Amino acid sequence: MATLLYRLGRASLRRRWLVAVVWLVVLVGLGVAAATLHGPTASNFTMPGTESQRAIDLLADRFPAASGATGTIAVKAPQAGELLSPAGQAVVKQVTQEAATLPGVVGAVDPYQVKALTPDGRYALIQVQFAGRADDVTDEQRTAYEKVGAQAEAQGWQIAPGGEVLNGEPEVGSTEALGVLVAAIVLVITFGSLVAAGMTMLNALIGVGVGMAGLFALSGAVQLTSTAPILALMLGLAVGIDYSLFITSRHRQNLLDGLSPEEAVGRAVGTAGSAVVFAGATVVIALAGLAVVDIPFLTVMGLAAAGTVSVAVLVAITLAPALLGFAGRRVLPRRLRGREAVESDATGSEDRSGFGFRWAHWVTKLRIPVILVGLLGLGLLALPAQDMRLALPDASTAAEGSPARVSNDLIREGFGPGFTGRLAVVVTADSPQATQAAVPQVTALIQRTDGVLAVAPPQLDPTGRTALLGVIPKTGPTDEATETLVHDIRRQVADVSGAEVLLTGVTAIGIDVSEKLSDALPVYLLLVVGLSILLLMLVFRSILVPVKAALGFLLTVAATFGITVAVFQQGHLADLVGLDTPAPLISFLPILLIGILFGLAMDYEVFLVSRMREDFVHGDTARQATINGMGHGARVVTAAALIMISVFSGFVFLDDPVIKSMGFALAIGVAIDAFVVRMTIVPAVMSLLNTAAWWIPRWLNRILPNVDVEGEGLRSHLADREPANV
Repeated sequence: MATLLYRLGRASLRRRWLVAVVWLVVLVGLGVAAATLHGPTASNFTMPGTESQRAIDLLADRFPAASGATGTIAVKAPQAGELLSPAGQAVVKQVTQEAATLPGVVGAVDPYQVKALTPDGRYALIQVQFAGRADDVTDEQRTAYEKVGAQAEAQGWQIAPGGEVLNGEPEVGSTEALGVLVAAIVLVITFGSLVAAGMTMLNALIGVGVGMAGLFALSGAVQLTSTAPILALMLGLAVGIDYSLFITSRHRQNLLDGLSPEEAVGRAVGTAGSAVVFAGATVVIALAGLAVVDIPFLTVMGLAAAGTVSVAVLVAITLAPALLGFAGRRVLPRRLRGREAVESDATGSEDRSGFGFRWAHWVTKLRIPVILVGLLGLGLLALPAQDMRLALPDASTAAEGSPARVSNDLIREGFGPGFTGRLAVVVTADSPQATQAAVPQVTALIQRTDGVLAVAPPQLDPTGRTALLGVIPKTGPTDEATETLVHDIRRQVADVSGAEVLLTGVTAIGIDVSEKLSDALPVYLLLVVGLSILLLMLVFRSILVPVKAALGFLLTVAATFGITVAVFQQGHLADLVGLDTPAPLISFLPILLIGILFGLAMDYEVFLVSRMREDFVHGDTARQATINGMGHGARVVTAAALIMISVFSGFVFLDDPVIKSMGFALAIGVAIDAFVVRMTIVPAVMSLLNTAAWWIPRWLNRILPNVDVEGEGLRSHLADREPANV
């Protein structure tokens, strides 16, 4: 692979104008396709096969009027009892009528008819039924809905439209640009050259542009969740900058060794590019592996992110060499651009006084205390993870001041938390008589269940064969007690004869999604760990190095989960990340985090340990090889980690709690894995293992294919001929 990439790198530099034009044409073409073929994203999370989803599908078939999105308008009168006065009733009826005539609305329920009033006569709820699902509601319809009750508000009333219909797409704002700006500063400091930093950033941005344009071009044919493009953008930016950084750094070193630009870029792509291809492949495999969980929206998210990572790899090994060709020696600091300066630097002795070498000496000397402190520290950070709870987000965690949050808070204030997460029970049978006979029985069973506040009268479809019962729990949608209630109701109605009884609603869907994801988490974790051991065994021809890498990955994941739970679920230091309300973690965060961190962890592992193995194979002692690997790789890995942390942290300041938690967890995970695990625990363990780290049974070494990530085959190829242009 290294030899093939070496040739690709040289060819890309020689034909740099062609490569640049091709990528520009691809970018423009996909941009036009994205603008013309762009489809809507989905804010709902469906889970085929679950009881809640079967109920939704059944309603769409037999009771379409009740299968659309719902809205709830919370009304608060200026004074207690005013809702019961003739003037107050006139105001509420006027708001109800206004809501019923909105575009896309089937009807609005008069709160006086269904007694949706508080005993003190100050709060009321107006239920609004939309014709389509939440994702089908247009921005114009949503805006009109949010403006309902303006006349009443002018009279001192508080009117707060809310409900699932307000579920919108998270918006990318200026805060992410701050992360990119920090990344650019890190590049300038690392390279000491504006040209090198700017070229690396340009390369990454073109890759992100191509990836995102391609993703949006496909969104017309494939339904994306609203978080999928954000995740793809996060990863595309982070790995795009990092991969270009790795190749540019190796190219600069080759120039300082006296190679011509063409030979330098060829060897950079052949060596660092091999690591980039391997690291990118691991990220892609881990993300695409989400498909084995068999959850459609998660599969789409994984494939979308994998697509942008694949583009980042292609851009790094083709466009980066072309741009390096345009830059020439200007990628070097100004003092080293001259031929004499380069030759002087190349003939000088290697500088081993840098921080990387000093850190490696210290870590290997104190390896036992370092390992013990590292394990103890990460173990303590992981403790909160044992209390982790998963759920889909509800309006109670929306940003303070947003319409959804205002409505939710007003409903909780007047009616209690259960009214913000109503459950829906679908009773269906082959005949109207069977349904009518089953409904009283189901109602009685539900009313006797602990945790139920009230059961609304049934609504029947036109045929009378399907009934819909509203169930109001005493607790909120993400409370543990509500989860228990959902299971209790399902057990209570399981034995009802003559009819099928299904429990659904936004709250029930969230619980079903969370449980299925929790069940899939151990299987996926086992798959990822097994994959990491196999891949690293191919790369390093070792048994203990892959096992050590996998255990380090597990430490990273456990500590990241612990910190994320402590901040986002338990609320510790929540103000620092702008979190208004602590809540359970988003259901798909753990499994997504495992897939992404796996690829990134292998990235740093390969970059550091491949240099260790290279020096060990060429005659250094195991300890010295460990020090050399850290000394040469620490600066680049530090810069790469800081860039990823900066990019991910830029998403922490978005208002959307889902994106906020994803950005936070990824930033923390990269920081722990790069600085604690890979740059501290790994060299300490490698020093402790000594030569045993590189042991592999002969029979296994013979059957393993040689992927040549370190470029051993390339060195042999170059040794067989006089190096070109040296």
